[in-house]
Amino acid sequence: MSDLYIERRGHGSVPLVMIHGWAMHGGILHPLADALDSHCDMYLVDLPGHGHSRTSSIPLEPRACAEAIIRGTPPAAWLGWSLGGLVATTAALDFPDAVRQLIPVSSTPKFVRTDDWPHGNDLAMVRKLANDLDADYKATVDRFIALEAMGSQDPRTETRRLMAEAYERGEPDPRVLMEGLRLLENADLRPRLHELTMPSLWIAGRRDRIVHPEAMRWSAEAAGGRFVELAHAGHAPFIGHAAELAGVLTQFTSSSA
Repeated sequence: MSDLYIERRGHGSVPLVMIHGWAMHGGILHPLADALDSHCDMYLVDLPGHGHSRTSSIPLEPRACAEAIIRGTPPAAWLGWSLGGLVATTAALDFPDAVRQLIPVSSTPKFVRTDDWPHGNDLAMVRKLANDLDADYKATVDRFIALEAMGSQDPRTETRRLMAEAYERGEPDPRVLMEGLRLLENADLRPRLHELTMPSLWIAGRRDRIVHPEAMRWSAEAAGGRFVELAHAGHAPFIGHAAELAGVLTQFTSSSA
């Protein structure tokens, strides 16, 4: 048994683990799960401190999360959105027998920009989020959600949808939110991407204002995988573009099985 809440959905034959991003929960991925219902047998994870796993004692650390997910799922394709992509990629690197295909969505191996990584975000933005969490964590999460929706075709609608979904399973644990920001500040999986042995598909939204598509293009090349850019999507392509995203995933999981 896993120590995390994992929701089972779908009537298809392709096992697929799905992992959400910072401050969210597995329910945020329901539009994509609905679009994949006939193709996939899905396991939607609530990460520690989030959603129905809010009281989990597991740290928000990629390897620990990967181990807990593996205890509750069969060998499968692993899809990780945003922060969830670090968990999925770590699982693929450290537990390759459990991960048949790797699918990072709007996710980067290194979130923070440095001299050798121009595709990252300003460190000051991450540290401001951390400082703001101490003062008013709900307002901070709401601002981050608005940032996630920037660049999409309909940012107001996407922001409302993300905010409505974010708290559907209760508010995330502020302590774990801080762990997530530290993870975003310090993680760097770039040196290990060449170790990936399974097929990988790196999906970006051209309008993403949090994870630059070029970061994902670079990662796909480093991993020997495929890169797909959704022309009209932002950081959360499963909202507003679920059918298009599901089509890409169905083709990939069928052709690389």
